Order: sequence, then C-alpha cells, then structure tokens
Amino acid sequence: MLLLRRLALLLLPLCLAMPAQASDQALLDRALDSARAQFDQAQPQLEATVFGVDIAAYGKALALQAFTGGAWDGSVRVALTIRKEATGSCADFAAFVRMPPEDGVVPLVLCPQFFAPGADRLRALTILHEMVHAVAGRDECQAMAFAARIEMLASGHFTPVDAYWRANQCAQSRYALP
Repeated sequence: MLLLRRLALLLLPLCLAMPAQASDQALLDRALDSARAQFDQAQPQLEATVFGVDIAAYGKALALQAFTGGAWDGSVRVALTIRKEATGSCADFAAFVRMPPEDGVVPLVLCPQFFAPGADRLRALTILHEMVHAVAGRDECQAMAFAARIEMLASGHFTPVDAYWRANQCAQSRYALP
C-alpha cells in the first residue's frame, strides 16, 4: 500500500501536466492547420519566389517536410519544439527559429506566450512568420512582410503589425506590408 501511495505521488505531477501538454498540442495543431490553409489559399496567386522566399521550399517547410531551395545548403527540415518555461529567448518571444540548421534540422521553438488564450490568429501569423526564417533566414522585415502578404491574399486583410514594423525599422527595408 505504501508503495502504491509513493507511486501515485510520483505520477500525480505527470498526470496534471498531461492535459496542459495535450491542450498546447491542440493549439499548435490548429495554428498549423490555419497557417497551411491560408498558404494554400494564397499559393495560386504567388510567383515562384516572393520577397526572396522560395515558395516551393516554404510550402514543404510548412508541411513539416524536408525542403531544399531556401537559404541553407542541402536538405533541411523543421522540427517543432514546445518549451514549457519562459526562459532564455522564450522570455522575449512567442516563438523563434534556431539558425543555422544543424544536421539538416532547423528547430522552431514555441514558447509559453505562443499558447496564450484567445490568440488563435496570432498563432497562425507566428507560424507563417517563423517558417520564413526556417526557409529564408534571419530578416525580420522579410518574414513579417511575407506573412502579411499571405494573410492578405488568403482573406483580404492582414494583422496590424505597426509596432513590430517600427521596432524593426522595416520602413527602411526593401520590404513593404500589403
């Protein structure tokens, strides 16, 4: 009996964490589905390259398939990682991509802020944005302009990102919002 109690005490934290993990995974799946749907809707209106982003490579990255044709040499794939603590880069960002890829893998790290309640549209925008980094590299203005373009083509509007645009001095970049 004592052994069962000890085992129950050891397993209790795991059982309590499982619903949160399942909930995070469901939010991530919805965000990926939404981002993919927007991209699929916009894709017929896109040329082979938009804002320096290879559309074929981007589509594969968004589908979590190996891709070539981006900023990196060789075949690359995106690996999603959910981080539970808002430490390191997760203290400042909802998500980020670790670059350059290592052994053909570019990690897309999803932070606790990514899973904030009521942020479904922002989660999809974040996926659209971060996949640009996974394919094309570090340019924040490029990533935001591309994500906004996908939103605009898919729905006729895009998420206002004025503060982000100003903070990254994108008005001085070669990119523009729709």
